[in-house]
Order: sequence, then C-alpha cells, then structure tokens
Amino acid sequence: MPDDIRVEFDVPAPMRDGAVLRANVFHPAEAGTYPVILARTPYAKDFGSVSPFIDSVRMARAGYIVVLQDTRGRFRSDGEWAPMRHEGPDGYDSVEWAARLPGSNGKVGMIGPSYVGFTQWAAALQRPPSLKAIVPSVTWADPRDGVFWRGGAFELGTFANWWLGALGLDIMVRRTASASLQEKIAAIVALVRELDALRPTGYDSLPLKDFAPLRRLDLATEELAELIARAHDPAFYAPATVMGHYADLTVPALNVGGWYDIFTKGTLTNFKGMRAEGGSDAARRSRLVMGPWSHVNYTHVVGDMDFGFASNMAFMNLQMDLNGLTQRWFDYWLKGLDNGVADEPPVLLFIMGDKVWRYEQEWPLARTQYTPYYLHSEGRLLPQPPASDEAPDRYVYDPADPTPTLGGALLTPLLYGPGVKDQRPIEARSDVLVYTSDTLSHDTEVTGPIVVKLWAASDAPDTDFVARLVDVHPDGFAQNLADGVIRARYRHGNTPELLEPGRVYEYTIDLWATANVFKAGHRVRLDIASANFPRWDRNPNTGAPFGQDAAMRPAHQTILHDAAHPTHVVLPIIPR
Repeated sequence: MPDDIRVEFDVPAPMRDGAVLRANVFHPAEAGTYPVILARTPYAKDFGSVSPFIDSVRMARAGYIVVLQDTRGRFRSDGEWAPMRHEGPDGYDSVEWAARLPGSNGKVGMIGPSYVGFTQWAAALQRPPSLKAIVPSVTWADPRDGVFWRGGAFELGTFANWWLGALGLDIMVRRTASASLQEKIAAIVALVRELDALRPTGYDSLPLKDFAPLRRLDLATEELAELIARAHDPAFYAPATVMGHYADLTVPALNVGGWYDIFTKGTLTNFKGMRAEGGSDAARRSRLVMGPWSHVNYTHVVGDMDFGFASNMAFMNLQMDLNGLTQRWFDYWLKGLDNGVADEPPVLLFIMGDKVWRYEQEWPLARTQYTPYYLHSEGRLLPQPPASDEAPDRYVYDPADPTPTLGGALLTPLLYGPGVKDQRPIEARSDVLVYTSDTLSHDTEVTGPIVVKLWAASDAPDTDFVARLVDVHPDGFAQNLADGVIRARYRHGNTPELLEPGRVYEYTIDLWATANVFKAGHRVRLDIASANFPRWDRNPNTGAPFGQDAAMRPAHQTILHDAAHPTHVVLPIIPR
C-alpha cells in the first residue's frame, strides 16, 4: 500500500439533536474500502494527530480511515460543553456516521487516552452496531474513585489543574470570540496567571465552594457547585460510570494503564469486569497492558526512577510501541487478520524492581498469597501480628500546614513530581508515622491489589487518614509505590457519619495496586499520615459540610497496633 495519505479537515457530523461536530479525517490514498478508527477528544483534534496513543498518519498508511473529532462544545464542534454528559448519545451517532463515510467498510474501532478513553466506553455502552473494538487507555471505571473523589476526599489537584490547564483555553477563546484583540489577550493572560499560581498559592484557597482560582475567571463555578451539592450521589455520576455495566458491553477492549496513573484502579477494574461479565464472547476476550507510567509520562524515566528503556511505551519489551500493538488489535478485530492476537495471554504487566514485562492469564493473579504485614512499636513492620498490648502511636495533623504531595499518581503541576519521588522529606515530618520491615533476605514480589486495615482514633469529628506503600532501597531511597486515603465520615460508604471524638474506629484504605519486586537488601515500608495536599483536599477537621467554610482546627490522631487492633497492610505476594 502506498505511503501517501489524504486528509480532510473539519468534516461535519450531525448529531441527533442537530448539533454539528467536526472532525479531521485521514484517508489511505489508494482507492478501496477500509475500517475506521475514531477518537473523540475535548483537547483539540488539530493537536492530537500523532501521540503515543494515536498515530493518525501511521494508521492511515496501514489501511485505516482515521477520524479525530472534537467533542460537543469544544474547539471546532458546535453545542454546549458539559463534561461527560453527552458522550453516550454523541458517541453512538459519531460511530454510525463514521461507518458511513466514503471508503468505509462499515467497521469502526475507537482509540485514545484519559477522557478520550472514557468517550469510548460511553459510546460502547450505547451499543452502536458498527463499533467492533476499542482501546481505552489510562481512563476510569467510576468517577467517584479517581476522577472527582477518592475514599471520600476531593481530587482537588486534578480538578483545578484539569479545568485551568486542559479545558480553560478553549473556554476563554469561545467566551471572547466577539471581543477585541486586547480583551482576548487579557483573558488568556488571566488564565495563565491562575495556572502558574496554583502550586505556590492557588490550591490553598478556601472555602472550596468559592475556589478562588476558578471563581476569578468564572470558570467551572457551576460544575464545582454541583459536585459539592451532589458529592456522593450515584445518580449524578451515572453518565460517567462504566463499573457495574460490563454485561451491557459487547465489544472487546484493549485496556492500557500505568502503575503511577491517576486511573490505575479504573483500568484494572474495567479489564476484570469485561473478562468476567462482558456481554459477548468478544467482550470477554478483552486484554490488559500495564506499564510503570504516570498519566503524563509514558517514557522509561518516570519521576526519579529509570525503569529501563524496555519499559518505554515507544518500544515495549524492545518489541513494539503502543500504536503497533493497537494496530495488531484492530487488524484482528476490524480486518479479520489471523495475526496471533487471539492466542496471546490476555495480561501483559511490567514488573518494577525486576524491570521486566511478563504475560499473565488473569488479574489479580490466581497464585497470589495475600499476606498481612503488621504495624508494631518503634516503627516496625512485621509479618507477625502484635502479641501484646503495644502502646499506640500519635501525631498532630494541622490542616494549616498539611502533609504535602510529593510524587504519586498525579495530574497536578509538574513540580509536584508525578511518578516516583524519594519520600524521605515527607517521612521526616512530625505528622507522618513510618513503619519499616527488616531487611529482606530474598526477592519478594508484590503484584496485585493492596489494602490497609487501620484502627485509629481522633479528637476531631471528621478527619482523613492516608497510607502509602514504599520500597526502601539499600541507600535509603524511599520509592513510593501506591497510596490511598479515607475520609473518616465516609468510612461506611456514601452516607456520611461523623466521628465520636476519642473513639476507636476501623478504617479500610484502598491503595489500588502495584507490581513490584522488593529486591533482597530492600525493606518494605508503610507511611501513615492525614493529608496529601493538594492532591486531595485537606480535611479541616471541623465536621462541617464539605467546602462550605474556611475554618480549620488541628486533629490529634492515635494509631493503634495491639492484639485487639492489629493495624496492617495486606500485600499480594507472588510466590517465586
């Protein structure tokens, strides 16, 4: 097939309500009929032609019609922008429109990361007959677990950065479309100033209901107000929720995620749900790829850690980049080529520590040995439970000086360090408790979901508890692996229940998952704190309704680890 391609710009696609969405369409130059690959993005189709997830030129050269479409209300498309609200109906209409494009053979696949991954799930849930396969990457399953909330805490870091950094420019440009050039420039300058100020001062804004960086621009104020008013209302999040609907999905999904991604659990949950509950044999043949990547970094150096060039999304296992793997997936499902995809194990994991890729048959791994490691006095972390009434440990959490964010699964300004960051500066603070195992005599693999069972008391009516799993290297480098948070009032789920000050409660903190070999000579560590700010909003400890005022008070925290209250982390250990 010739390498030449043909491109059409701003091709109109009418939706059922009359709104017109526009797309760039990449065609193979040679006449014929071809499958279609569709990506629906709120981040500008004109900027997304070539990326680690979407290579429109390469795919067109490989015999696909590639459609990059601006979602409703974004950039060149008409209509009103409403995050996550229109992607189901618009996705169905766009798939069927793409299937009827000149040169289309009627078969459509979808592709793309993050929000563009969600647009695939939203369309697939509508069951457009022409949709045959999807490749949702680094995207979510439940917006209450990683998009807007996590363990009841607000994803402040992501929310503010997303609206200012990813969405704000087009909103400002549309708002000033008929204004003078001076007014247009002033609007963009104001946006950039707020974005630049997020890290030094912006995130500190209180009360959250009047979050100043957004309020000063009149940006996302209605969306934030609705989030606050319907904080944990499942009906409000239903249009953006994939989890629980796998039986309604009939197309196979190649799920791609990262161990330091903001949607690690969503990727794993979607894969597991499709394999177990998918609504067709094809859906139950979905696959999973997990690298060591963060949400914004798909190279082999993620934060402070070099995982080896073979971990790079551009040359995974020194065999193929993600676009190549995607092409093989679509060659099988859209072209019917017997290329071996159907014969490969469904799971491909990058195992940190060993720095290798490994195929598996399922997630979580069937051979997992779930092993508790218990907190003990003097900062010890041991596989033996406490045998006596050990004295508890205490610290003071002051929301006026919250434990700061340093690395992890972030979508915040880059100076917070998405991915791996040495945790020793955080662990040196007085508001962080550190529990460390003995030096390991042999390599110990921890691959799978991670949960902390915490017994704690507070003198506040509401507070947070944060837990972090760390790999301590022989030179002392403290590599963060996974973390989680629980807002005390949501310890039983969506219905808030304040604390009785001084009373001991049991908490479950979901750290999501990892895949890491703690090498011989390393140590396992668990950190306990009450903030990770601004990744999650700081709990003011007052018990007041979320986001309503600026009052704050310190909380005196007590962490128990005795025979009656055996606080522990459950490690998914893989026999070696």
